[in-house]
Amino acid sequence: MSGLDLVGPEQRGLFIGGAWRDAQGGEDFAVLDPADGSVLTRVADASVEDALDALDAAAAAQAEWARTAPRTRGEILRSAFELIAERADDFAELMSLEMGKTIAEAKGEVTYGNEFFRWFSEEAVRIHGRWMQAPAGGSRLLTMKKPVGPCLFVTPWNFPLAMGTRKIGPAIAAGCTMVVKPAELTPLTMLALAGVLTEAGLPAGVLNVIPSTRAADISKALMADDRLRKVSFTGSTPVGKVLVRQSADNLQRVSMELGGNAPFLVFEDADLDAAVEGAMVAKMRNMGEACTAANRFLVHADVAEEFAKRLSERMGALTVGRGQTEGVDVGPLIEEKAVESVHQLVTDAVHDGATVVTGGTAPDGPGFFYNPTVLLGVHPESEINTHEIFGPVAPITTFATEEEAIERANATEYGLSSYVYTRDLARTIRLAESLDYGMVGVNTGLVSNPAAPFGGVKSSGFGREGGFEGIEEYLDTTYVAIPAD
Repeated sequence: MSGLDLVGPEQRGLFIGGAWRDAQGGEDFAVLDPADGSVLTRVADASVEDALDALDAAAAAQAEWARTAPRTRGEILRSAFELIAERADDFAELMSLEMGKTIAEAKGEVTYGNEFFRWFSEEAVRIHGRWMQAPAGGSRLLTMKKPVGPCLFVTPWNFPLAMGTRKIGPAIAAGCTMVVKPAELTPLTMLALAGVLTEAGLPAGVLNVIPSTRAADISKALMADDRLRKVSFTGSTPVGKVLVRQSADNLQRVSMELGGNAPFLVFEDADLDAAVEGAMVAKMRNMGEACTAANRFLVHADVAEEFAKRLSERMGALTVGRGQTEGVDVGPLIEEKAVESVHQLVTDAVHDGATVVTGGTAPDGPGFFYNPTVLLGVHPESEINTHEIFGPVAPITTFATEEEAIERANATEYGLSSYVYTRDLARTIRLAESLDYGMVGVNTGLVSNPAAPFGGVKSSGFGREGGFEGIEEYLDTTYVAIPAD
């Protein structure tokens, strides 16, 4: 089996109420290979009417699914986990084809994304409330947890599997049904995932998948329906703000995982070899196309040149090419306008006084590639320090004191992830307390973990995915008062 075989001809449609079908208007759209711009395949293009059909199916299945035993829900997730593990190579190839990441990177995502199914298969049986005597006596207090109800998930293109599993996993575990609108640039992995969950025994209507080029119209129509009770979105902050406003009329529960501008702080006492290793992980994961990617490198002036030299040696040695090719380290960006955006940020930084240590160019086509780049002497106010790069570019700005580093790190509307390299234990505690971020990596370039709560503050959103906290996003609390006599 090859990657594309995971999504057979019938699975390139809409998945509604347990059945594959065409869009009502018969429309479809092309899914491109970002390595050369060619058409991989075409998938059905859902209309608003199709989306409402999907919500009908989710609403119809909700009551029965909520009554399903937690152990049963958990075992379905566990079966899906095992099926994905068996087909990890095929899932990796499929993601590499539609998104561009290397096979090694894609295999890492399969392992990471699949862990959400294993984690929440275990959490399904640990949903509990509490029982206590009222402090004044005379009654008992009972609390119980209930599934929120039908959900809408809007997932991004950069992690086609993991951004789905970390929403779908807790929803299934909690007893919620759902409609999933995958990114139009990378819908194939989600369609393959729907097939696996069906094979694992997920009942019809619990999961409905509607690829579409009409994301705004679909979300607006679904959120206007009071049967929808929860929205979880991963994507840009401007779109997230629109969805939060739309949720107000029906007071839907919302989880927003939005943009980032992660600082990577390297202090004068840092282990530079470890810092460079962590920088490669934090910057180059997914070619830099990650909301957790290190976006601004804030390096103490005493070690900035040496850090830049070592980092540029590593970045410059990376091989750029098609993700499925052996020996390639860096695949293409997702589309042509992504290349244009990254190069414009680099050009502006150089205009503001930065020096290109390595890279700084886009190789000749075909495909949407950009060479790994290190910039030194980047002005703090340069646009590359205030915008999410979403590409393989490491801009280095210097600082002189810890207070300055903290001030620079927090000088952004975003607050998702941050990274700190220092050997001073007391400093790590001060920084963890002072940095306005939902996640802080100390002497590590990787913070994502299915057992930990993933999420941000400020304009990076609210709500948490993963960890013990993740399932709470899909549960309501009911309090029951019981007289003692």
